[in-house]
Amino acid sequence: MIELDVQVGVGRTLHVYDTASKGSGRLPVLWHHGTPNVGAPPEPLFAAADRLGLRWVSFDRPGYGGSSVAPGRTIASVAADAAAVADALGIDRFAVAGYSGGGSYALGCAAVLGDRVQGVLSLAGIAPYGADGLDWFAGMVPSGVAALGTAAAGREVRAALQASGFAYDCQFTAADLALFEGPWGWLGKVGEPALAAGPYGQIDDDVSYTLAWGCDPGTISAPVLLLHGTADRIIPAAHGSWLAAHCPTAELRLCAGDSHFTIVNRAEEGLEWLRRQI
Repeated sequence: MIELDVQVGVGRTLHVYDTASKGSGRLPVLWHHGTPNVGAPPEPLFAAADRLGLRWVSFDRPGYGGSSVAPGRTIASVAADAAAVADALGIDRFAVAGYSGGGSYALGCAAVLGDRVQGVLSLAGIAPYGADGLDWFAGMVPSGVAALGTAAAGREVRAALQASGFAYDCQFTAADLALFEGPWGWLGKVGEPALAAGPYGQIDDDVSYTLAWGCDPGTISAPVLLLHGTADRIIPAAHGSWLAAHCPTAELRLCAGDSHFTIVNRAEEGLEWLRRQI
């Protein structure tokens, strides 16, 4: 895998990952990572990507890993970062995929970049804050309500929570812990170094989920697949249902019994769907 730094704007850098060295002619898929993760593309899906002829491209969102902090970033501004990465790599059109909050960033890419995005795969994405007809916090674990509730009050309030020694409790189930014993233990690999550059990757992610997206998922023209577990208590399934109802090109698959973590077991079938669209 190739790693490089791409300059965006004035004095800001994004750390980029690219599996182009695996061969030419592959369909680029821009991966949007979860919170808090670095942006390395998903190793458990490398074999599927090889089988399907996919090229992973990704980057650390601002504040994570090797990417500069960007206070006030939004779903739409990160889509502009994604376009800058694609331009730097000479990529015109591409698909997008994302997990957890990264699913929302993938949707934002499709809304902002229009025809450049050929298809969208979102696993457990989060709906816009304050969305009409959605009780946004309903069903979330208490830690999620605390983190996102303070984020909605502003960056300084969320940062104060972080500085207080707050520890997010995911309330892992036995199935989640079993998942981490297999290939998807990789989630720990990208989670542990995520805050090495400081706390603002996670803080600014949380704040971005409570800000206006700066784009409308209802304008997406590319095909969209939303995968969401019915037992998800980090981003409850109602978020996926709302997104499906407000994105005319979306197909929603509610996966019975899957949590926010075990939903990744459906990612390979999602990639197969994505490849069939293009």
